[in-house]
Parts: sequence; C-alpha cells; structure tokens
Amino acid sequence: MNDLMQIITLISIWFSQLMSIITLTGAVRFWLKHSKVLVRIMPLKRYPKVTIVVPAHNEEVAIEKTATAILDLNYPKDKLEILFYADNCEDKTADVLDGILAQPQYQGRDAQVIRRTGTGGKAGILNDALKIAHGEYLGVYDADAMPEENALYFLVRKVLENPERYMAALGRNKTRNAKQNFLTKCINQEIVVTQRIQHCGIWQLFKIGRIPGTNFIINKQYVESIGGWRNGALTEDTDISFKIMGSGKLIALAYNSEAFQQESEKLKDYYFQRLRWAKGNYEVVINNFKHIFSRSNWRVKLETFYYSCTFFWFNADIVLSDIIFLANLIALIVHIWEPNVTLPFTITSSNILLAQILLMNWLLMILLYILQINVSMCTQYGQATTSQIWLSLASYFTYSQLFIVVSIHAVCSVCCDRIFHRDGTKWVKTKRFAD
Repeated sequence: MNDLMQIITLISIWFSQLMSIITLTGAVRFWLKHSKVLVRIMPLKRYPKVTIVVPAHNEEVAIEKTATAILDLNYPKDKLEILFYADNCEDKTADVLDGILAQPQYQGRDAQVIRRTGTGGKAGILNDALKIAHGEYLGVYDADAMPEENALYFLVRKVLENPERYMAALGRNKTRNAKQNFLTKCINQEIVVTQRIQHCGIWQLFKIGRIPGTNFIINKQYVESIGGWRNGALTEDTDISFKIMGSGKLIALAYNSEAFQQESEKLKDYYFQRLRWAKGNYEVVINNFKHIFSRSNWRVKLETFYYSCTFFWFNADIVLSDIIFLANLIALIVHIWEPNVTLPFTITSSNILLAQILLMNWLLMILLYILQINVSMCTQYGQATTSQIWLSLASYFTYSQLFIVVSIHAVCSVCCDRIFHRDGTKWVKTKRFAD
C-alpha cells in the first residue's frame, strides 16, 4: 500500500513538473521575443470611448491615489467616462471621491460618484455599470489598483489589433507595498510569477488570456450579449474568462499595461482573500468540468483541465506527500518509547529505488519552484537580486504551504455550501493600508 501511495505521488510530481516546464518555456520564448522591442507611444488610428468602472467598498484609505491615477491617464479626456461606485460604504469613500472631482483640474470631466446600496458584490456593480455606460469598452480597476499613466492606452492598442477576435485585453499588476514585510515580499513573488510566467507563457503557447480582476478592458456589446456578469460570483474575472473562451473569442495580453495594487499585510486578511479566490475557482472548475468531455472550445477544455489539475489533483498530491512525511515522522518519534512501532513508509530493499527517485523528484520540484520565481524576477527591473533567491527558498517551506490549508478549507466550504444551501458569496473584506 505504501508503495502505491509513493508511485501515485511520483507520477503526480512528474506531471506537475511537466506542466510547469511547458509554461516556463513559453514564458522564456515570450520574453526573448519582446524584451528587445523598443515600445513607443504612437497615436492610435482611433480612440474608442471607454467607460472605466471602479468598485469601492469602504475604501477611503486607498481610493484617493487610485482615483487620481485614473483621472490622469494618458487617454483623450472626451473619450473617457469614469464611474466611481461607493458600494454600501460605511466610511467616507464617497466624500473622498467627491472632493477629488471638485478639484479645479478635474472639473468638467465625465466622471461621477455613485452611492450604491444594491447586492451582488463586484459583479453586481459591473452589471449596474453595464446598464448606464456609454463606452464601447468597459475598463475595470479595483479601488487599490493605481494604473500607470499609459495603462489604458496599451490595453486599447492591443484590442484594436484584432477587434473582431479580441473581446478583452488584460494588463499586468504589480505589488505597490512589496517591501512591507515577509508576507508582502512572498505575495510579490507570487504576483510576478503569475503575471510574467503564467500569463505570458500560456499566451505565447496557446493564445489564452485570463482576466485578472483589475486593469483590463472588455467589449461592452459582447458583455451584453452573454448576459453580463454572474451576480455574487466570488471570482467574476475567472467566470467571465471561461465565457469568452467558450464563445471562440480571445482575451489578449497587453503586457506593457501596468497597474500597482496593494496586497494584504496581515496574515488573516491574506487568508480570507485567498480563501475567497480559491472557493471561486473551485466553483468555476465544477461548473465547467463538463466541457472536458463535451465538444466545446479546445481552450475551455485546456483551461478546465489546467484548473482541475492545479486545484484538485496537485493539491491532493501535496497533501499525500505531506501525509507520507508526517506519518514517518510521528512513527519515528513514537518508536523512541515504543520500539515495536515501525515506519509506515520505509525504505527497504524492495522499494529503495522508488524512494530514491521520489526524493530526487521532491528536490527537483523545489528547484523548479525557485527557478520559476527567479526567471520571472529577471524580467522585472530591479528585482533580480540574491535576496530573492533566498526568499523563494524560504517561501517554499512557509508561504506556499499555506495554500494547502487554504485549498482544503475552500473545498470543505464549497461542499458545505452546496449540501446545506448556504450563501457562499459572503466574504471578509480585505483591509487596506495608507501608503
């Protein structure tokens, strides 16, 4: 039995490593191609009207810098409509926004503050905005996401390359409080790998894009045609990404478009934020799993398979490997007082080769984890440092292991939501900090 568990773990590690290597290879090809390209800000053939939506719930601490950055975007002012939503706020978010729009340099701008008391969360706000927006495209920025001056320009330029095929364009997000503490440093590494390796790699190989929740634009008419966002969706970005791919359209990657977002600085805030994301992703996988066996779009099949492996198979594999380690450790401790207790997963003459291969693959998995992080750091100005190597090693045994706990909690929560018909859309708000 112990041999079988080790073989299953070994095969799972091989497969997860293969998927990581494929993605990393695609990302390296992408950056070798684009790192030598000199990017110029040239006038566009046309400037479609864009409605930017900023959902904000009790964001008085972070909203000022975000609102100012959006109002100062390098995009024709007469082609920009901005909707700030103060959603069920109990603080001074709306008052802060009113004060900004009252400043002389912003008077006369097509911007308004909407005090909302509806339901549906962020997806509900986006659906409300969809009804009143005048733009050809909807742009979305979270209340803590400060877009770089040319962020919108690059998003629009990308969709105009193929407006019939590109229904949306996503930029990348950077951590604006990366150096705050150990947690934010680890989150920064995670964000950089996600943006610079995963997003770039799968776009290079498969032309698959994933809407990141902030710093993206999407064709308004298309959103209306698919019925808008699903109210109450915990990860409305992943949900609508699958809808776009399912219709045969693409979400294009505008890698030069950047926004700076604030990450959780407290472990509790981080945990519940990631729990919400994990639950939302599990829901999306469950809802779309049927597409693996149907005649749906191949990109949907591939994404569903990828998410299924990441959130179910590989997590189960990590849990299994931890069980093997902990079982042996506990047995070894008990053996000190009870000599008759033997190790459940032993290295004997019958399985020593298997155990050696398993150990070697665990080491390779750690090295690949560190390699991915530091390759991604090489594409980010000023982040390829020796300290990042040591941080990535430390984060493997601490930060990355926390995701296992989050995943198990999310699976249990999703199952209980369905069994007991609980409202699983409620979530704890991520705390913001002044910076």
